[in-house]
Amino acid sequence: MASSAAALRRVVQRYGPLLLAVTVATAVWASASGDIGVRSPLPGVVPLVLAVLSGWAAATFRTRRWPLFLAAAVGWLVLAAGAAGVVASYQAGLRLRGRRLAGFLAGAAGVLAGGVLIGLAVGGVRRMTTAATGNVLMLAVCLVGLPLVFGLWVRARRDTLAALRDRAERLEREQEARADRVRAEERTRIAREMHDVVAHRVSLMVVHAGALEVTAKDSATVEAAALIRTTGRQALTDLREVLGVLRQAGPSVVPERGLGALDELIGESRAAGLRVARRDEGVAPAIPATVGRTAYRVVREALTNVRKHAADAETVVCLRYLPDGLEVLVRNGPSEGGAALPGAGQGLLGLRERVELLGGRLEALPVGGGFLVRALIPLAGAA
Repeated sequence: MASSAAALRRVVQRYGPLLLAVTVATAVWASASGDIGVRSPLPGVVPLVLAVLSGWAAATFRTRRWPLFLAAAVGWLVLAAGAAGVVASYQAGLRLRGRRLAGFLAGAAGVLAGGVLIGLAVGGVRRMTTAATGNVLMLAVCLVGLPLVFGLWVRARRDTLAALRDRAERLEREQEARADRVRAEERTRIAREMHDVVAHRVSLMVVHAGALEVTAKDSATVEAAALIRTTGRQALTDLREVLGVLRQAGPSVVPERGLGALDELIGESRAAGLRVARRDEGVAPAIPATVGRTAYRVVREALTNVRKHAADAETVVCLRYLPDGLEVLVRNGPSEGGAALPGAGQGLLGLRERVELLGGRLEALPVGGGFLVRALIPLAGAA
């Protein structure tokens, strides 16, 4: 429906001036020939020229105003043809304001008065049509009053719609600004709560791990305490980056790691007690940064789930470099069970959305007593 209205509007804008010119010219000629007005005694070439000039003046009113007003005055005084006058009155109501509109009304009154004098001088049908009191009043209403009022109404309607549109746009901008302020306040509140709760507890964990590292007697305990302290400090660094992003007013991005940091991630998992092996298959092409970051996220989430639910299982991280994509597989074997860490269950859902945004797909399913996470990420279209 909207497309049809837009198409009709384009057609009117393109062919409207030509249609108006033809209509005005035809009406002037018909009036001069006596079909819809007073037959003119002048040679046929005079009405023809005035009809053509009136049509041209009506079509070019958007760029030139005086030709239409002149054609309306000459057409009425010479031929008693009011077609150009109707268009001129409508355009005056639509486009003129203040003194210019008052000047048009004065000029229209003068032209009507001149028509009365010419009608009285010519006599006959012309006198009865343009000089009789009742006809003069009716012509003033039909040729000037009604088109002028209609033009004023169209202009007022356009101004009202423009004002409503501006108001709606202003309200939309204000609403967006309020939403931005609310989001910024919420981000600040979340950052403050995360700093007060999470950062405090992680800091305590780091302090206690450092104390245990100093006071422990056996080397295994010292090594475990050092790992906990190092991991806690890294967690505080990552948390500080996240909090910095949350406190920023504008959009920002948390620095993310790619495939280059995969060995470090696997090393951290091994240090935490996981039995993880890495295997690469195929020739590594140029991997876009977006694909690399997504692959890193897939491996990190999969290893996190292994630590939660199958910490004693053997795990293999495999990267298969395909001609048109990258396949990431993280598979762990059976686990003997034990206490599982709590989880929200949203990690894999978020990963699936992230992979699908790149046109890929993610599978997570139990296999052979263990679990398999498989992501196929295409290279085409990745930035």
